[in-house]
Amino acid sequence: MERTGPPARFSGLLAALSAALLVAGGLAASAPAAAAADTDLARNGGFEAGLDGWSCTGGSGAVVSTPTHGGTSALKATPAGSDNAECSQTVTVKPDSTYTLSAWVQGSYVYLGASGTGTTDVSTWTPSSPGWTQLTTTFKTGAATTSVKIYTHGWYGTPTYYADDLTLVGPGGDPVATPATPAGLRAGTTTSSSVALSWTGSTGAAGYNVYRGGTKVLSVTGTSATVTGLAASTAYSFQVTATNSAGESAKSATVTATTAAGGGGGGSGLPTHALVGYLHSSFANGSGYTRMADVPDSWDVIDLAFGEPTSVTSGDIRFSLCPVTECPNVESVAEFKAAIKAKQAAGKKVLISIGGQNGQVQLSTTAARDTFVSSVSKIIDDYGLDGLDIDFEGHSLSLNTGDTDFRNPTTPVVVNLISAVKTLKAKYGDKFVLTMAPETFFVQLGYQYYGSGPWGGQDPRAGAYLPVIHALRDDLTLLHVQDYNSGSIMGLDNQYHSMGGADFHIAMTDMLLTGFPVAGDTTKVFPALRPDQVSIGLPASTQAGNGYTSPSEVDKALNCLTKKTDCGSYTTHGTWPGLRGLMTWSINWDRFNNGEFSKNFDAYFGG
Repeated sequence: MERTGPPARFSGLLAALSAALLVAGGLAASAPAAAAADTDLARNGGFEAGLDGWSCTGGSGAVVSTPTHGGTSALKATPAGSDNAECSQTVTVKPDSTYTLSAWVQGSYVYLGASGTGTTDVSTWTPSSPGWTQLTTTFKTGAATTSVKIYTHGWYGTPTYYADDLTLVGPGGDPVATPATPAGLRAGTTTSSSVALSWTGSTGAAGYNVYRGGTKVLSVTGTSATVTGLAASTAYSFQVTATNSAGESAKSATVTATTAAGGGGGGSGLPTHALVGYLHSSFANGSGYTRMADVPDSWDVIDLAFGEPTSVTSGDIRFSLCPVTECPNVESVAEFKAAIKAKQAAGKKVLISIGGQNGQVQLSTTAARDTFVSSVSKIIDDYGLDGLDIDFEGHSLSLNTGDTDFRNPTTPVVVNLISAVKTLKAKYGDKFVLTMAPETFFVQLGYQYYGSGPWGGQDPRAGAYLPVIHALRDDLTLLHVQDYNSGSIMGLDNQYHSMGGADFHIAMTDMLLTGFPVAGDTTKVFPALRPDQVSIGLPASTQAGNGYTSPSEVDKALNCLTKKTDCGSYTTHGTWPGLRGLMTWSINWDRFNNGEFSKNFDAYFGG
């Protein structure tokens, strides 16, 4: 549910506080007269130098020439979804001192405040100001406080607000020195696509920049970081600097680390760039039936669609070939199994895909969980398959009210699915191939919304795949989110992206390879997946699903993600030449469309 104002249970209290402040002359009161030694400490409070000195969340801030309160410029900031468009700066202050913070604002729900005061953090706000209104608040710093953060922000989902002529008046703090160069930079754990780094902190540092090969790739506040998006079996050099309001230190000594060989997560037999497709084996539709022996060699992973439950909550999964009455050219079971072996001998992986549009699976009990394990094992053993694809859609996964942390799920259908898949992986070992094909609603939408939300009322399915992916990330071979049949989704640039072109696939894939805070909570960040664990899911033709993307746009998406070219207006957070490849619905629809999708993949990756 979109939030359009302060939570209802807070609005009355805020209104009462607002009225009290007005009675006391708070909101509209003029700032107390400054002492002779006082000065305006805010940097660029009139925004005449653009956003110099200011940091706005999610790229929400900009400088405009109208409307302004004074001078020629003012701040314009636009909340979006889970971002309240906070613009802030850190100011050096003196301990045990009194400061007055003031700004002229315009818009709905505009806030002004200070945090990190060492005493009581303060804020004031106006619920609606069609013209310029002055907000003013006063605070005292703590005995050891030498810096505070001052900020303005709006409210989630409300329109743009404006701010101008912001001042912080009080005793000037002691000059801030540039921090010393960090020491002790060292490399820790490496994978095929990442290197963990740590170092000794520098006194006075507010943050650190990490450089790879001389180029800044990360900014962090702590003394450790993991650099991702690296190529396997490759040596990289790293340096780190310390930063604060005075500037940036010199770069540290260089440390070199070599990434591990490729693979991991099962399915190490996959090629560097793989093509994944679903084969309609159990049903007929307008694309026609394709026999296993007739699947073109382009396909590296073949997902048998679908294994379905005997009932929604039974956990009892069954698979059978399409009936002759529906698919006159269907092969015999013996021929089907023989063709699977032939594909495997040629290096292909054949999986059973569970779920699909009609196969709702809810493992709400431990009995259903155990039945799922035994029935899926039987299918894998009977057909000699390489692993499992989880294609839970519809209402298969949702989160119970109060289940708010993807790292520690409590909902039975989620917990039992994780347990069942771990049991299967343990049974079949490292060669077990595990893939997932969630819809964007269950993954990337989690950037804005997770489950029913902190106040209830949201769709409980929002982001519901995230705890499953996270718990199984060390076992996961491939995640290929369905970038089709999707509504518009907000990317890490806090802009909405719509399916059908390169931009959508770039933004959605960048989220998986960068990681993102779940429901905007920066204490609950979904970590990035390895590039070799990620493929892009697309429909093979206009008939296969909404969101068809032309080959030229597919190539642009691949160019941007693997080479950082053809990115359009979206700026990715890395470059991932190790991106595994593409998935499509489906092999049948691709054949119906004269192989356009697979031929384009082969041409791009030289298959």
